[in-house]
Amino acid sequence: MGSLVVERASADTVERTPPARPWWLRWAPPVAAVAACAAILIGTDTSVADLGRFAGYVLLAVLLPGTLVYRALRRTPHTLVEDLAMGAAVGLTLELAAWAVFSALDVRGALWTWPLAVVVAFVAVPRLRRHWWVRGYQPVPVGWSWAVSAAAVAFTAYLSQVFLFRNPILPTSEATAQYIDLAYQLSLAGEVKNHLPVHLPQVAGEPLHYHWFAYVHMAMTSIIGGIDLPVVALRLAVPALCVLAVVLTAVVGWRVSGRPWVGAVAAALFWVVGEFNFTDPVTTPMGTQATFVIWHGMSMIYSWVLLIAVIAPLADIVRRQDSDKPAAVPLIGAGAYGLAALLLFASSGAKASSLPIVLAALLFTVVIMFAARRRIPWRVGAALLIAAAAQLFATVVLFNFQTYGVAVGFFSGLERFWTDSGKTGWAQVWVVVGVFAAFFLNLQLRQAGIIALLWQRRMRLEPVQVFLLGGAIAGPACYFVFTQTSGGNQYFTRAGFTFGVILSAWGYVELAERVALPRWGRWALAGVTVAFAAVLIWAQLAFAGPVTGAAPYSQLLPMLQWAGVLAAVAVVGGVLWWLTARFVRGMRRRGGLVLLTLVLVAGIPGLIMDSAKSLSVPNGGSIGAAVPMPRSQVDVARWVRDHSAPDDVIATNRHCWRMLSRGKVCDSRTFWLSAYAERRVLIEGWGFAPRITGDYRQPFWDQALLAANDAAITAPTAEGLRDLYARHGVRWLVVDRAAGTESSQLAALATKVYDSGPFAVYQLRA
Repeated sequence: MGSLVVERASADTVERTPPARPWWLRWAPPVAAVAACAAILIGTDTSVADLGRFAGYVLLAVLLPGTLVYRALRRTPHTLVEDLAMGAAVGLTLELAAWAVFSALDVRGALWTWPLAVVVAFVAVPRLRRHWWVRGYQPVPVGWSWAVSAAAVAFTAYLSQVFLFRNPILPTSEATAQYIDLAYQLSLAGEVKNHLPVHLPQVAGEPLHYHWFAYVHMAMTSIIGGIDLPVVALRLAVPALCVLAVVLTAVVGWRVSGRPWVGAVAAALFWVVGEFNFTDPVTTPMGTQATFVIWHGMSMIYSWVLLIAVIAPLADIVRRQDSDKPAAVPLIGAGAYGLAALLLFASSGAKASSLPIVLAALLFTVVIMFAARRRIPWRVGAALLIAAAAQLFATVVLFNFQTYGVAVGFFSGLERFWTDSGKTGWAQVWVVVGVFAAFFLNLQLRQAGIIALLWQRRMRLEPVQVFLLGGAIAGPACYFVFTQTSGGNQYFTRAGFTFGVILSAWGYVELAERVALPRWGRWALAGVTVAFAAVLIWAQLAFAGPVTGAAPYSQLLPMLQWAGVLAAVAVVGGVLWWLTARFVRGMRRRGGLVLLTLVLVAGIPGLIMDSAKSLSVPNGGSIGAAVPMPRSQVDVARWVRDHSAPDDVIATNRHCWRMLSRGKVCDSRTFWLSAYAERRVLIEGWGFAPRITGDYRQPFWDQALLAANDAAITAPTAEGLRDLYARHGVRWLVVDRAAGTESSQLAALATKVYDSGPFAVYQLRA
């Protein structure tokens, strides 16, 4: 297909303004979506009062200030939905700054006033007042609104099945179980709710060199909204951010391409179509893009919101570098640099995998544009410098040069499938080929539209498309090059996916425009697509089963076999299409569009399988460790929260979730006390401490301190308790009697203030 060439954006892509519709018809899709999502949350035991407080918080402390600032940064209005969606992303960045300032001044009780700083400025400054009421918005196609709203509701319904219905806000019995990471995330939210600088809540005094910005959002919602933190963590934050991400995908796809339906298709590919596989229970051999990872990792969806949003100003900068011809969507203007800086610095602490992919995409764009035109694209270079500054800030300030086990390790995420396969020679070669094929089928199939775009344009891409392609390539490339403990390198593919899915939708829409189906043809294609999706869902619900076979590559065989079946069907269908098209003119040169449509939706059973076939799993989804989270355990932690000061430190005797290697090795991933008490613990569990890079089986690094901590409960002395009180700020001892009973001498040295049988709490006094 030739080498990659950069073409200037043509003016023939200028957006067609849809006809104006009655106001009620234009507002019906978002109103229906909000009502449906609210009903889902209420149906999962979210109180109407909490939902109302959350809505008030989002509107007044995120959307209002963020939208005003976005309007001040962008030059010309495009659509109201863009202002609101991008404004919400900007509001999240302003929220971080407000938290940092008020926390540094130790006046968190006044945090509710921070939006007033923005409001007052936009009232007092004459040049800013015009941003309160904006005219000149382009109307939004009603079909686009319904499509995006449907995607938002569909994903919220998915979350309700795999997460919300499976996880009570607070444990309801002694048999309640919970995915292991959820308590850790809740503990981080409690930490940033009360402290700056931020420490590891399970080890008081241990700095937290980690991407923790998402938990600021949870803490701010709790503080200003007056909502219990578990309600924010287990009901409100994730669904709301997912809905925002759906809308942002559609808005940014529209903005960067100039075609509204690119955004709608990208939103559907991202949030409705799942990963391609054929197993029950659902497996994620190489990670996932949407299944499972959204709800179990608050930082993932939070980082996606910022990453999707930052594509808009960066693409705008690339377009300004490219041409001064009329653009399909009004340019943001010089404010794109400020907007990009806000979002990039917020991304720096949202997820460590985000900025490397942005840097790679910008560098790729600079190199390709320079090679094509023999001059340096200075505007894109300036954006690259801003991204590099954000990465430097993250590396030095947030992560303190911690690598978290990231190292060069070529194909580490894939080689485990072909290692010890039992094959030799050409048989082993075919195993390796099959592993790579499975990777691209499983995680990259929704980006097949990129191939169509490259084919149609004969590799002659516009600079914005080059930018998106750079991000799409960088994601899997980093996954192939680097290794990380516990497979953390898979997050690079998720970051790159945000770029690739938009470019894939762009390729699909361009192909559809070129084919130019008549109205009846579009309806026929829609009908065929729905029927195909229904058959896929039926087939997987009826015939997919668990992985069988001992070899590592056995996990991949179901998807490869299913892909083979579908490929055979495609070949037969292609031959029949070609034969029929010789006699039916309306079918000629349109088979490619039909094929691409069916390829892009081939993963649609993924989310449905995950929600329909894992009803017995208490933590939602079908993978990951579910740990006991009994009601009595949470009750004692919340009692301490209600009776202690935010700076109080707790000591406890529970450090291990379970014992491994026949009771010789401690699995130190226990976080329940710091999570539900919202207090620092002297030593709880250290399994996620940055210094041990994810190896939760390592012993604690300060054995003397651990011995002093445990002696306070099992062999207390007045001197030892005074030392904990004076040097470490310990004010409370929480005894988990399942881990060992306290000494009979403890009651004489400390005041017992709580005893539920399984747990006891003692208070230390000066």
